[in-house]
Amino acid sequence: MARQGCARSRKDSGTPTSSTFDTRIADDGRPDLRKLVNVHEYTEGPVMAAGDAKVTALRNLHPPITDSFALKFEFPGKTVVFSGDTAYFPPLAAFAKGADILVHEVMYGPALEDLVRRNPNAATLMAHLKASHTLTDEVGRIATEAGVKTLVLSHLVPADAAGMTAQTWSDAVRPTFKGEIVVAHDLMEIPL
Repeated sequence: MARQGCARSRKDSGTPTSSTFDTRIADDGRPDLRKLVNVHEYTEGPVMAAGDAKVTALRNLHPPITDSFALKFEFPGKTVVFSGDTAYFPPLAAFAKGADILVHEVMYGPALEDLVRRNPNAATLMAHLKASHTLTDEVGRIATEAGVKTLVLSHLVPADAAGMTAQTWSDAVRPTFKGEIVVAHDLMEIPL
């Protein structure tokens, strides 16, 4: 189940412990987060519908996490799909079919070696990245198969590679996707 909210201690069952909240309120003078956060758990399928808007979830592929989802937001005349963290996952193309915007995480293969060289846990990191994220050419294939109008590249891996520009990311996807490509940045707004 996906959860929204803030980091917190949990019992083995995955639910926050009352004693954790009570301790933080009493000892730290913090507000009671139980009153500030509304948790909505969901699984694959319909998530919510309100008026003309609906949200649907598709379980994607992000090992070792099993509760990782792509989300589709449908409004009158507009559809936006977010891949979530995911490895290359062909069912996502069918889920995003005809979307106006697909926001997809992306990994730039040529920069991975440099990232791994800079990290002491290189072998473990590389194994995780390859098993859990989507390479640029694969993102383009998903977007092309889905027939999306605009592909927004997000959650760029590695985000801090030397010499990487928006053009580098766009050029890496271009061989497998001919539509509009936008490279996301913090606080970016894209009109529907």
